Amino acid sequence: MGHVFTYHDAQSYSQWLKDPRNRSFAALENRLMFSLMRPLRGESILDIGCGTGLGMLASLENGLQASGLDPSPHMLEIAFRNVRNRADLHRGQAEDLPFEDNAFAYACLMNTLEFTENPRKALEEAFRVTKDRVFIGIINRHSLKAAGLSLGRKFVRSIYSHATFFTVWEIREMVRSLAGDVPVIWQSACQFPRPFGRYFKKDSYFDVIYHYPFGPFTGLVVSLVPRFKIRPLRLKKTPKPASGILSGLAATQRRRDHGSLSL
Repeated sequence: MGHVFTYHDAQSYSQWLKDPRNRSFAALENRLMFSLMRPLRGESILDIGCGTGLGMLASLENGLQASGLDPSPHMLEIAFRNVRNRADLHRGQAEDLPFEDNAFAYACLMNTLEFTENPRKALEEAFRVTKDRVFIGIINRHSLKAAGLSLGRKFVRSIYSHATFFTVWEIREMVRSLAGDVPVIWQSACQFPRPFGRYFKKDSYFDVIYHYPFGPFTGLVVSLVPRFKIRPLRLKKTPKPASGILSGLAATQRRRDHGSLSL
C-alpha cells in the first residue's frame, strides 16, 4: 500500500488549495487534461486518487459523469463536501480498482502515481477499467519544482515527503510495456508572473501549455486499443462413417486388379 493521506495531510492540502495561486495552478492542470483528452460530453470518467474532488468538479463542468476513488477517508470526506451527490465516491487503492473491465470511457490519475506503492500496477488497473483514453498527470522530476520539493522535504515534513517523482520518458516506457505501441501525446504546463501583476487582484500569472520535457507539470494521454478476451471452444468431432468408395492409390490399385480404370 502506498502513502494514504492522514487527517493532517488532508487538512494541510485543503489549506494549501485556499491560496489563490495554488488553486489557479490546480485549475491549469485540469485545463491541460481536457485539452489533451478531449472527452465527449455525457461519457463516464474515473478520477483515480480523486483527493479533495477538484478534478471531479472540473469533469462535471465539462459534462461528464464523474466517479472518484481514493484510499484516504479524510480526503473522501472533503471530496464529498465539494461534489455532494453529483459524483460517485469509492474508497480503494489504485493498484486494485473495484470495477469491471471497460467500466469507464475515460480515467485520470492526477498526481496519483507519485504516492502509489506500485505505479506500474496502478497504470495496469487504469488501463483495464478504461475503454478509451487515460490521462496521467505528474510532477516532472526534470523540473525545478520537483527539485525544490525534493530538497525541501529533507528539512520540512510535507505531503511530498512520501512522493516519488517521474519523468515523461519513464511513464512512456511503463505505458509501452503494459499496453504496447499505443498512441501517447503529452504536454507540460507552467505559470509565469505577469509584469506588474502584484498591482492586480486577478490574473497575476499567465498560463503556458507547451511541449517541453522540463515543465513542472506534465500530462500524458494514452489512447487505448480495444482488446478482447478469447476463450477457446472445445468442439466435439464426430467420426466420419466408412465409405465403400476408395480413393487415391488404393482406388487405383483396385482398378488395376480388375483390369479396368473405371469403377
